[in-house]
Amino acid sequence: MPISKNQIKLITSLQQKKYRTKEGLFVAEGIKVVGEFLKSDFHLHSLYCTDDVLEMYKSYQPTIISEMELRKISVLKSPNKIVALFSIPETPLLEDSGLKVMLDEINDPGNLGTIIRLCDWFGVKELICSNTTVDCYNTKVVQSTMGSLTRVVVKYVDLVDYIKNAKQSFYVTDMEGQSVYGAKLPEDGVVIMGNEANGVSAEVEALVQKKITIPRFGEIQQTESLNVATATAIILNEFRRATGKLG
Repeated sequence: MPISKNQIKLITSLQQKKYRTKEGLFVAEGIKVVGEFLKSDFHLHSLYCTDDVLEMYKSYQPTIISEMELRKISVLKSPNKIVALFSIPETPLLEDSGLKVMLDEINDPGNLGTIIRLCDWFGVKELICSNTTVDCYNTKVVQSTMGSLTRVVVKYVDLVDYIKNAKQSFYVTDMEGQSVYGAKLPEDGVVIMGNEANGVSAEVEALVQKKITIPRFGEIQQTESLNVATATAIILNEFRRATGKLG
């Protein structure tokens, strides 16, 4: 049976958060990304693939689509054989233990996707986001995680309320903070990364006593800041090094 106009309308509507919320669905594309979700606990809603990869997905009862139809429903410049819809799961309660990352108003989908991959790489199982951070089920985020979204819990909360009620130690990244290379870093804690342009909000920063920074080493110190995903990678590496979690 060919793909229907209603199916095309549903898939393309899921590029907008209001329709993802309404339908409780999100889109994943490509053999690698879809494969990661199929291996996970995420519930498959529907799957669409071209005839040349049908044998790989027969057990999922896919809808066979043409290359032209694939281009209609894909957001990728070079569509990759398969598009799938998955249900957005209920997010479990967060634990008061372990290393976590907290994001304060991250706007760029690529940055969020990269940070989710970094959490997966460094064994950070929970990512806490402000309600103003880009949706983790945004298709660009889903694609850039390359499947890591299946292994990292992403929770959207009011950061001020969360910090006031949590029992963990919080570390805010701040240009005036202590060098991360010399700081005493715990195995359990929450690292707060701020907005691409403005950093961590004043309301959040006021609640956190421990401030860390990545010092600049260039002779002409004119670079204002690091990309937030790059900074997250360095910070997580140092937390894991400090607690003996690296090789």
